[in-house]
Amino acid sequence: MQTQSENACFGGTQGVYTHASTSCTCDMTFGLFLPEEARDGPVPLLWYLSGLTCTHENAMTKAGAQAWAAEQGIALVFPDTSPRGDAVADDDAYDLGKGAGFYLNATEEPWAAHYRMWDYVTAELPEVLGNSFAVDMDRQGITGHSMGGHGALTMAMSLPERYRSVSAFSPIVNPTASDWGRKQFNAYLGNNEDTWSPHDATLLMRKNGFEGPMLIDTGTKDQFLDLLKPEALAEAAAARRQQMTFRMQPGYDHSYFFVSTFMEDHVNFHAEALWA
Repeated sequence: MQTQSENACFGGTQGVYTHASTSCTCDMTFGLFLPEEARDGPVPLLWYLSGLTCTHENAMTKAGAQAWAAEQGIALVFPDTSPRGDAVADDDAYDLGKGAGFYLNATEEPWAAHYRMWDYVTAELPEVLGNSFAVDMDRQGITGHSMGGHGALTMAMSLPERYRSVSAFSPIVNPTASDWGRKQFNAYLGNNEDTWSPHDATLLMRKNGFEGPMLIDTGTKDQFLDLLKPEALAEAAAARRQQMTFRMQPGYDHSYFFVSTFMEDHVNFHAEALWA
């Protein structure tokens, strides 16, 4: 693992690191914020999964999460959204290929060789973090924005007892019924729709639910509401009687201005579960 940068940040350290990924068979870069408390021993870890077109850097520099994480004494990890490199397959569209990994393991060509973001985020990167940094892997929460909210919700509901809490900003929650999902699933997973359902938060809510607390925020002026389909998850949660705080925030759109406005709420929400 190579250290790209380490900067003092709210009493702790914001680092950026690159390592050779066995899951994605390419070099992968991630950001990690460690609060001051990590100097004395392992601290809880909150995952932030970013959305379409993003890298590890977007949320790290725009979300304003470090200030609130430092206040709560928790670490933040910002993975990339897809494999990278000249040998990695790509597409001219912004919503397929690099920057659009959709947090799944691709099975179709030309994507299968590198696009294994599910394994990377749920298996490989946790091992890297647990072996190299002062983070407590028994106390994890997960959040994300848009495509990253999709990843956070599907991982939380698919891996029982892995995460103590889950939240999302403007998540894609019913991708099997949305153009943000059907296009990518067809490309990455093929046309057998039975293979798509493990990556749909609404279907997973109906099947599994989540035993811990959930928090969902979406803006009423989000320009992608018809693609996100928040009402589908809300209806599935209500039918299951799932504990969940679901908020439509008046006047907010899909941008990082929205994310940063409610980041304090989300970090505090996770901290309550992680320190319990």
